[in-house]
Amino acid sequence: MLEVWSADDPLAELEGYLRDAGFFGGETADGLVADVFLGYGVSRALRRAPWPDPPEPCRLPLVAARIRRGGDRRLKPGAFRIGEWRRSWDDDGYASAIEAVQAAIGRGDVYQVNLVQHLRAPFEGDPAALALLLAPLRPLHGEPLAGDGWAVVSASPELFLARRARRVWTKPIKGTRPAGVRGELRDSEKDAAEHVMIVDLERNDLSRVCEPGSVHWPDLMTERELAGVTHMVTTVEGRLRDGVGLGELLRAVFPGGSVTGAPKISALDHIAAFEPVGRGASMGALGRIWPSGDLELALTIRTFAVADDEIHLWAGGGIVWDSDPRAEIEESWVKARPLLAAAGSPVPEAVVS
Repeated sequence: MLEVWSADDPLAELEGYLRDAGFFGGETADGLVADVFLGYGVSRALRRAPWPDPPEPCRLPLVAARIRRGGDRRLKPGAFRIGEWRRSWDDDGYASAIEAVQAAIGRGDVYQVNLVQHLRAPFEGDPAALALLLAPLRPLHGEPLAGDGWAVVSASPELFLARRARRVWTKPIKGTRPAGVRGELRDSEKDAAEHVMIVDLERNDLSRVCEPGSVHWPDLMTERELAGVTHMVTTVEGRLRDGVGLGELLRAVFPGGSVTGAPKISALDHIAAFEPVGRGASMGALGRIWPSGDLELALTIRTFAVADDEIHLWAGGGIVWDSDPRAEIEESWVKARPLLAAAGSPVPEAVVS
């Protein structure tokens, strides 16, 4: 198994590992699949501001991959216990960060910044058992990926990137309402503007590796029930240029625009300035790559990390000029509550570390 903890170019390490293993093409690759995790920390190379990244709350690799036979399923029943949750910042701290983002928008430094809060709790048992409980939320990639002392378990409904031959596409999510609330998102000027901003960012990212004029959006701002809430989703797709390899493709689009903001590099710097802890397993990618080069990666929203006898969860949303801090904080809980309920561990929202 590949675990990259430190590297100038973790995505090159991933591509080299698969290539050196004879994974791409050839008779020995028949029936193989690679399970892959990309941590948000891979985006450090894109940062421009001089301040450091916030400290990571748990020990996870930047990149991990395991090659296996396609029929080899790893989920096994087990048991686990989650202790009392703690938050990395309280509502006032979260609101202050939102207001700081709005001040940056007012200065013209950035247009939108995604901010997330972090929860942690003691954990005992088998992370695979947690994955089984999250299955009713219909995650895109529900099987956990585990390594030496760590595991990533996701209920993400968001497609970060898929490839089939020369076709590549993404399905950014922007806009959230509680489950059962329909029709509000498309009618909301704020949510529609925020969504279109990210769709345009994804169009720009894909244009870096796709044939000129091929990037388009066959659907725009479709409301869907996903992971226990109502979301607004768009498909952005294009035709990949000849000769684009795995590393080049991932560098063009990582991290996903819906979890950073726009412009992306400025948003990354503001995230590092305002969030109190690192993003760990969240806001990265988890999924599969096939020997043909095809892939399907979920964006690791709604994702737990287990490491060093603790479990971690991140939840947040995009901040724009007319965001209401209290509404944004509540949106983060709208996203987190179905996950915590599925895990049998509702969080007391007033508790802060």
